[in-house]
Amino acid sequence: MNPMDRVKIFDTTLRDGEQSPGISLDTGEKLEIAEQLARLGVDIIEAGFPIASDGDFESVEAIAKQVQGPTIAALSRTGFNDIDRAWEAVRHAKSNRIHVFIATSEIHMAKKLRMTRDQVKVEAAAGIARAASYTGDVEFSPEDGFRSDPEFMVEVCQIAVDNGATTLNIPDTVGYAMPGDYGALIAYVIENVKGDFIVSTHCH
Repeated sequence: MNPMDRVKIFDTTLRDGEQSPGISLDTGEKLEIAEQLARLGVDIIEAGFPIASDGDFESVEAIAKQVQGPTIAALSRTGFNDIDRAWEAVRHAKSNRIHVFIATSEIHMAKKLRMTRDQVKVEAAAGIARAASYTGDVEFSPEDGFRSDPEFMVEVCQIAVDNGATTLNIPDTVGYAMPGDYGALIAYVIENVKGDFIVSTHCH
């Protein structure tokens, strides 16, 4: 089989799924879920967001140490403290990944990050390069990608690839996209970002 024809399954139950109302999992429960995901043959398990809390760090670290088979990923913002913490959590995994994100939509940049476009580009470059100094498997997500200016989002994605990102994930963070429009954006990314990378999708 041509590797290009194979769809990889990235499971974020333990990170995004845990944000569901009324859901709170301890380390033991997360380990149990991760082991079951491994038995199911999931390719990548996003085990958590290590900088968020000591409990999240401990859960990601435990999964990285004990769960065999899938790549174990940790989510991280672009700050070096975040990335260093993510690496500490996943470094024991035989196959590990750091998943770095920064917002690229105008509303998120202005209201949440309080950053200009140029500042976001600098942050993305530095964060991805930091993650790539730890592992050869780095994923980048332009948060709120669907509501971003496509040309700017592609520019940031290109910066990410140039600095070591091996997977580009395009999130519809707020569940805004219609399927056809989302597919068109994915095609636009594939057409306009140069380099060797895997395309990933994240829908709500």
